[in-house]
Amino acid sequence: MPENPPQFAPPEAEIAVSPAVDAGDRDRLLHGTHHAPHSVLGAHPVPGGIAFRVFRPYARAVTVVSGGMTVTLHDDGDGFFSGLLPLRDVPAYRLRVAYEGAELETEDAYRFLPTLGELDLHLIGEGRHEQLWTVLGAHPTTHQGVDGTRFSVWAPNAQGVRVAGSFNFWDGTGHPMRSLGSSGVWELFVPGIGEGELYKFEITRPDGTKTLRADPMARRTEVPPATSSIVTASHHEWNDAEWLEQRAEVPAHRAPLSVYEVHLPSWRPGLTYRQLADQLPAYVRDLGFTHVELMPVAEHPFGGSWGYQVTGFYAPTARMGTPDDFKYLVDALHQAGIGVIMDWVPAHFPRDEWALAEFDGRPLYEHSDPLRAAHPDWGTLEFDFGRREVRNFLVANALYWCEEFHIDGLRVDAVASMLYLDYSREPGQWTPNEHGGRENLDAVAFLQEMNATVYRRVPGVVTIAEESTAWDGVTRATHHRGPSGFGGLGFGLKWNMGWMHDSLEYMSHEPVHRKYHHGEMTFSMVYAYSENYVLPISHDEVVHGKRSLVSKMPGDWWRQRADLRAYLGFMWAHPGKQLLFMGQEFAQGAEWSEAHGPDWWLLDPHYGAEADHRGVRDLVRDLNTVYRATPALWQYDTEPAGFRWVAGDAADDNVLAFLRYDADGSPLLAVSHFAPVVRHDYRIGVPDDVPAWHEALNTDAARYGGSDVTTPDPVKPEPQGWHGLPASIRLTLPPLATVWLRPA
Repeated sequence: MPENPPQFAPPEAEIAVSPAVDAGDRDRLLHGTHHAPHSVLGAHPVPGGIAFRVFRPYARAVTVVSGGMTVTLHDDGDGFFSGLLPLRDVPAYRLRVAYEGAELETEDAYRFLPTLGELDLHLIGEGRHEQLWTVLGAHPTTHQGVDGTRFSVWAPNAQGVRVAGSFNFWDGTGHPMRSLGSSGVWELFVPGIGEGELYKFEITRPDGTKTLRADPMARRTEVPPATSSIVTASHHEWNDAEWLEQRAEVPAHRAPLSVYEVHLPSWRPGLTYRQLADQLPAYVRDLGFTHVELMPVAEHPFGGSWGYQVTGFYAPTARMGTPDDFKYLVDALHQAGIGVIMDWVPAHFPRDEWALAEFDGRPLYEHSDPLRAAHPDWGTLEFDFGRREVRNFLVANALYWCEEFHIDGLRVDAVASMLYLDYSREPGQWTPNEHGGRENLDAVAFLQEMNATVYRRVPGVVTIAEESTAWDGVTRATHHRGPSGFGGLGFGLKWNMGWMHDSLEYMSHEPVHRKYHHGEMTFSMVYAYSENYVLPISHDEVVHGKRSLVSKMPGDWWRQRADLRAYLGFMWAHPGKQLLFMGQEFAQGAEWSEAHGPDWWLLDPHYGAEADHRGVRDLVRDLNTVYRATPALWQYDTEPAGFRWVAGDAADDNVLAFLRYDADGSPLLAVSHFAPVVRHDYRIGVPDDVPAWHEALNTDAARYGGSDVTTPDPVKPEPQGWHGLPASIRLTLPPLATVWLRPA
């Protein structure tokens, strides 16, 4: 309170108005349809002095306290209180509010200026506020010298918006928000409340009905199935500066990238983010993976969606802790030298009545055309990518995870469903674009903007598309036009779904039949350099009746494991980055279930077949170790100069052999043999400038559970040309195995 007392108006000042709220404003405030409550409530100069108007439902009395002055306001009924004080200027004041059995002294929320500036509102209106999360949502702050929380929400179709929460017993009547002009943004600073308060927005729809909604920009939520948003602020102090500095040194497509895909809630069921930080980094580092990919961590109501139906796009799921707890996990992974990729789902959102669907009473985040809005496969709603505020919400969300949580990569889910207007739709269920085509031009523009913005603002981050069609230029730069006339989408990498389907189809056949399917293993090289690829063996391939990876293999248990090891050796040598879902690294036989996660008991030393599973995990560790130490396996992943077929047509032998090269021309020879026999003196063509070759890795080694048909001594080439190369070596090919050889 200032020391100077309020300046009273001269006695002759004439009272010309009633200080009470007029009937129209009163009705709108009571019914939650007032656009400008600050213009009515609070303290305002009027003829005769300063009018004080307070709206405090359920209060018995309200007193204005200013300096040494206390004035009890008149009770106008329905929670309205007013009074006219003969003052020259609005003083600094507080309110003393008496309820039945309690009295509190507080600031008046309606004496404060807006917390959003003109520049913020302009950028929001233009759809260009790249740090949208800093202005919308709930933020504990000090405003005009007073501690409290500023609330703001975009709801352009609303007749009125009020804040309801634990601080007002979930009755928002007394906390109407003001509309900030044509921006569609509503705002209110509520003094005296801070972190931990629960809240939602009570929105009066255009038809006069009301809906209670979680904050689309909430940065923390209750644990599902509860749905309230929580006021939060971050206090985490990062310790990963060294990681962030080095991650941008080499582009992802020219660096080793070996990814362990994780569903955090079920990796070790019951662990919190902080408990996971004690276990996950050590496990992943021991196995040699360069990155983890987290299935969606943004808040979602139904655990069975695995996070792919998001309601809280700005909040890590509260199932395992707070946002700062999640930051602690990311920090721990970085300090262990492990990058963090997270699945990001901008394609659609669920219809829950407390979330985004018809948020302010009309289609807002979803497309206004019901045919465009309804996702035909998942019962969800598609975003309206053509609306600039919606595009801004999503682009800023991508930046939010990268900037606030230090995420190193975004794997964008369901890109194909965004790109095509006729995706999963029959004729008559979709409308062509302005050129008569099936491409969703709004989604193309959104993805281009998202990628360009992320790469501009966050050095070292990689974006990855889960895109299952032959769309031209997924990983081409946005400013480079391709044959289709479109600029590239601007992703860094793309999942190679074709390689995954073809190679798993080949492996599912009995070896005697594989010669008829040989092309399924070679076809990927026809298009290998059309995009920058990731080879994904993801969660999608080991659920819903598809069986686990080892269980896809034919034959008895020994042959299944041998096939799995040979396949992993082929996969790690093939051009492209690697991704393997949790549980497959130790040959789990059962499908994954989010209810119980990986079958860790298979690695219990007391389990009879533990050695079989440990052997596969040891192989994965060695694959990663040799891979990271061998630039030929990753440096030229996206350039034809990094690959040469040696034996691509040996279908009758079930043999595939190829050379990989690094930037200096140093080779690695990979030979995969997918038949359950030993082939002696098998001749393989090699360059003539390598004096001898030694076995760098053999998936048939005894320590992996194989038959131990290995070549311990260096192999010298013979001057006999073979496979179009000037020299050749003779190898003993182990059964169902992949062998890597490097210059001795």
